[in-house]
Amino acid sequence: MTVSEREAREVAEEAREKDWRKPSFAKELFLGRFRLDLIHPHPEPAAEDKQRGEEFLARLKDFCETEIDSALIEREARIPDRVVNGLKEIGALGMKVGTEYGGLGLTQVYYNKALAMVSSANPAVGALLSAHQSIGVPQPLKLFGTQEQKETFLPRCARTDISAFLLTEPDVGSDPARLATTAVPDGDDYVLDGVKLWTTNGVVADLLVVMARVPRSEGHRGGITAFVVEGGAEGVTVENRNAFMGLRGLENGVTRFHQVRVPAAHRIGGEGAGLKIALTTLNTGRLSLPATCVGAGKWCLKIAREWGAARVQWGRPVAEHEAVGAKMSFIAATTFALEAVLDLSSQMADEERNDIRIEAALAKLFGSEMAWLMADELVQIRGGRGFETAESLAARGERAVPAEQVLRDLRINRIFEGSTEIMHLLIAREAVDAHLSVAGDLIDPEKSLGEKRKAALAAGGFYARWLPKLVAGPGQLPRTYAEFGELSAHLRYVERTSRKLARSTFYAMSRWQGRMETKQGFLSRIVDIGAELFAMSAACVRAEKLRRDGTSGKAAHQLAHAFCEQSKVRIEELFGRLWTNTDDVDRKVVRGLLDGAYTWLEEGVVDPSKDGPWIAEAEPGPSKKENVHRPVR
Repeated sequence: MTVSEREAREVAEEAREKDWRKPSFAKELFLGRFRLDLIHPHPEPAAEDKQRGEEFLARLKDFCETEIDSALIEREARIPDRVVNGLKEIGALGMKVGTEYGGLGLTQVYYNKALAMVSSANPAVGALLSAHQSIGVPQPLKLFGTQEQKETFLPRCARTDISAFLLTEPDVGSDPARLATTAVPDGDDYVLDGVKLWTTNGVVADLLVVMARVPRSEGHRGGITAFVVEGGAEGVTVENRNAFMGLRGLENGVTRFHQVRVPAAHRIGGEGAGLKIALTTLNTGRLSLPATCVGAGKWCLKIAREWGAARVQWGRPVAEHEAVGAKMSFIAATTFALEAVLDLSSQMADEERNDIRIEAALAKLFGSEMAWLMADELVQIRGGRGFETAESLAARGERAVPAEQVLRDLRINRIFEGSTEIMHLLIAREAVDAHLSVAGDLIDPEKSLGEKRKAALAAGGFYARWLPKLVAGPGQLPRTYAEFGELSAHLRYVERTSRKLARSTFYAMSRWQGRMETKQGFLSRIVDIGAELFAMSAACVRAEKLRRDGTSGKAAHQLAHAFCEQSKVRIEELFGRLWTNTDDVDRKVVRGLLDGAYTWLEEGVVDPSKDGPWIAEAEPGPSKKENVHRPVR
C-alpha cells in the first residue's frame, strides 16, 4: 500500500489514548511538576497477592534449575517439548489469567518477577511466556474481550494453548497505516488474506491474535481490526521458522493466511479498533521486556562479582583496578535502578490508580538500552573469555559462562515491541501532549486564521499560568525531602531538572513550532533525560522503602546514591547536546549518501550478501511452501 506521511500520522494519532483520566507521574515530570506523592510511599502488593506470587516463584525456581537446560536450547535452537509441557503443568501459561478461568491470577509485579527468573535461565523460554501472555490472546481478551470470548479462550490459554500476536508484515513495521492483510466480511464470518512476519510463538501457536484491515462497506465501519484465529485453521500456513543472532530457541516465523474463515464472534472489539487494542495492550505488556532485562542485569552482576574477585592481574583482583571496578559499579547501580523502575511501574499497574502508559514505555526504553550496556560491560570485564562461547569454555575445562550469548540475546530488546527510535517518538508525543492540546492549531499550517486566533488565546492562558511555575520550586530549598537522608539531594536535583526539562521543551516548541516533529534528535534527548529522572526517582523511593522495611537499607541507599551520581553525568551531557549537536550536519551527510555522493568510500571491500530483494514479496494467495507449524503436544 502507498500511504502518505500525513495519512500514516493520522492513523497513529487516531489509535492513541487521548484522555488522561488518571494521574501520571512521568507525564507530570515532563511538564516540570515533580509529583513525588504519586510514587512515595512506595506502593505495596496485597498480602494475599504476595503469598500467591511467592509460592509460584518457589515452584518456578525449582523448575528452572532442574528442567531448563539453556546450553541444550542454544545448541539445538529449540525449546524441548518437555520443557513447554512442564511449564503448562505448573501453570506458567496462565500467570496473567484470572483464577476464574483456570489461571494463577498473578499480579503484574509477580508476573514480571517470574519472567525475570525464567529469562535468566533461558531468554527464549522467557520470550515464549511473555509473547503468549503480554501481547498474545490473554491480555487483549482481558481488556477488550466479551464474556463469551473469555470463557471460550482463556481456560485454553491458561493451561494448554500457546498464543501469538501477529501485526508486523514484510513491508509494514511501525507504520500500521500500510497494513495489507485483509479481513473481508462474508455473512457471519470474515475471510482473512495476507502474510505476517516475525510472528513470535507463531510456529508453535494454537491461537493467534491477528490484525487485519476490514474494507469499509455498507454496514461495516472498516479499519484495522483484531481477531482471534485458530492456529490450525484451514488456510493458515507457517511458511518459515526464522533464525536470529540470539534467542535461538525462539519460535518465530512467517505466517500466510489464504481464504481463512474467522467467525465474527472471534473479532475482538469493534471494527477499526484493532490498533487501539494493540497499543493499549502494550501499555502494560511492555513491562515484560524490562523484566527480562532485570533478570539479565542480576546475572551479569553475579558473574562480574565472582569473576572480579577470582581473576588476578598485576597482583590484585581485577575488581580492585579502577577501570574494571567502574564497570562493576555501573552494573550494580543500574540493576538496582532498573528493578526499582520495574517494580514501581508494575505495582502502579496493579493498583490502577495511575495512568502508566509513559512509565511503561520509559521502563521498556531504559531497560532495553541499559541491559545491553551491562551485558557489553560484562563481556569486556571477562576479556577473551567473554567473547568465547560457553561450550568452548567447558571444552577447555573452565566454567561455562554464556556472556556472549546474553549479549546476543539482549540485542533484540532494543527492537522488540517498539524499537528505541520508535519509543523515543512515542514517548515524545505523549510528553508534548499538553502543548499540542493548547497550541496545536496555532502551529498547524493547515488551520485557518480564525482557528489560529482561538488557539493563541488558549495557549496564552495556559502558558501564563504554567511558565511562572517553572522558575522556582521545592528543589531549591536545602531541607526538602529530608526524610530521604543523603538521597534528598538527588530528589531535589530531579525536581529542579524536571522544570529545566519542561523549559527546554517549551523553548523548542517556540523555536521550531510545526517543525518540532521533525527534530527527532532533540526529542530523543528530551525523552532520555526524562527516563533518567524517572529512574532516579524510582531508585530513591525503593531505597527508602527498603530502609524503612529494615531489609538491606544501607546497601540500597549506597546503590541508589551511586546510580543517581552516574545518572546526573548522563543527564548533563544530554542537556548539553540539546543545543550543541551535529543534527544539521548529519542531515546533510544523509542527503549526500542517498544522492550517491560518497559511493567512492565503499570501494575496496567485498559484499558477502547474497542476491535477493530487500523486502520479500508478500502477495496474497495460496501458500507454495510446506507448513512448518509445530504445535506442542
